[in-house]
Amino acid sequence: MDVAPQSEDVHVDVEPAFRDDESSPEDNRYVFSYTITVHNNSRHSMQLMARHWSITQSSGEVQEVRGKGVVGQQPMIAPGQTFRYTSRAILDGPVGVMEGAFTCVDSVTQRPFEVAVAPFRLAGPNQVH
Repeated sequence: MDVAPQSEDVHVDVEPAFRDDESSPEDNRYVFSYTITVHNNSRHSMQLMARHWSITQSSGEVQEVRGKGVVGQQPMIAPGQTFRYTSRAILDGPVGVMEGAFTCVDSVTQRPFEVAVAPFRLAGPNQVH
């Protein structure tokens, strides 16, 4: 019996980076890019349908971001394949934390499942040792 993808069959890597060229510390504007790689280690294709981010600002304020797909796409990811994209977050200070989840759908069963994205730090230069 072929087993449908579960969240443990999908792995997410995150590579955050501070964008000095787009940031303006005097205006409390700190821009970060983050590259997400979604690895489908299951036997079924899956489609990434939606995202939910919880962004904790330096001020302690928490911003919730929800939307369809990622970067304007709802990609289909075949077994053994990856999908990579880069997006941005704008913070009110030099350090913050993001975490969230992707809602995916199994291409065979059409059942949705959640893939958690572990918390990751966004930090400007010389902020974290």
